Amino acid sequence: MNFSEKILGDAVLVSAAGRIDLSNADAFKDALAASLAKAKKALILDLSGVDYISSAGLRSLMIVFKAGKTEGKAFGIAALQPLLMEIFTISRFNLVFPLFDTVQLAVEKLAPGSNAS
Repeated sequence: MNFSEKILGDAVLVSAAGRIDLSNADAFKDALAASLAKAKKALILDLSGVDYISSAGLRSLMIVFKAGKTEGKAFGIAALQPLLMEIFTISRFNLVFPLFDTVQLAVEKLAPGSNAS
């Protein structure tokens, strides 16, 4: 799994790529938590490069999502590949997380005034 972040005004955009599974879910959670700490208003996760996420990866997302809620920060997930959308739908996580078709839409909704380009 590859992980990168970009500050967009009051938001932090995180991009992940590869597989998120038991072998790297804790590292993924720790990296997301560090990015959340840098965000003023929102953490946006771009999953366009992720081809698989396991239940351990979903758990990592839930932990950071709850932490963000506690801190009053928005958390959104953008650009899911079809397989990931299926995983989110089967697990019903599509009802838990705000999902966006594109990063730009996520930024416009969660951190207006920040620039996603």
